[in-house]
Amino acid sequence: MKQALVDDTEDVSLDFGSEEELALRKAKIRHPLATFFHLFFRVSAIITYLFCDWFSNSFVACFVTILLLLSFDFWSVKNVTGRLLVGLRWWNQIDEDGKSHWVFEAKRVPTMAASTEAEARIFWLGLIICPVIWTVFFFSTLFSLKLKWLALVIAGISLQTANLYGYIYCKLGGQKSISKITSRFFVTADVAKRQSRGISEDHTEKHGKTWTR
Repeated sequence: MKQALVDDTEDVSLDFGSEEELALRKAKIRHPLATFFHLFFRVSAIITYLFCDWFSNSFVACFVTILLLLSFDFWSVKNVTGRLLVGLRWWNQIDEDGKSHWVFEAKRVPTMAASTEAEARIFWLGLIICPVIWTVFFFSTLFSLKLKWLALVIAGISLQTANLYGYIYCKLGGQKSISKITSRFFVTADVAKRQSRGISEDHTEKHGKTWTR
């Protein structure tokens, strides 16, 4: 009876890795400073554009302030917040021939350093909504004939659309690179199997010839 009980019992190993990873992904914001500055500069630029006439009558001061906020936003999103919040990065480099090349990188970060779902959602919402708002400002300046603001609005659209384009290309390029790596892996595995089969067949043919001799 004891032997039967021993035979019926089995050691079951419980894997809590996926549950822990899911809990980390659904946790609260793990990079609060990066999340704050991801929204601070771009939201401040929009608010300053809307209400700058209430605080100052100088067009030059408002223009420079908004342009500085847009520049700080472009640099922080491109170099800091994208890398921390979603693990993506892009940049432009010039080769020896003087040609400009866009480089996109999608990095797989470890579990403990990975961003949460809340951070990724905040990142992409801020990255998409703000260029749409600047596009609305563009048409409003045209219809209201406030042409002095047109250059600033175009600068806002250009800077924020560049980040949006870069990170979308990073996201899609990362998925394509993963699919290419997996396809290459299966192709090489298939070639290795065929080569091993060919070697084994040649080996059996040689043995058959020696036995017939």
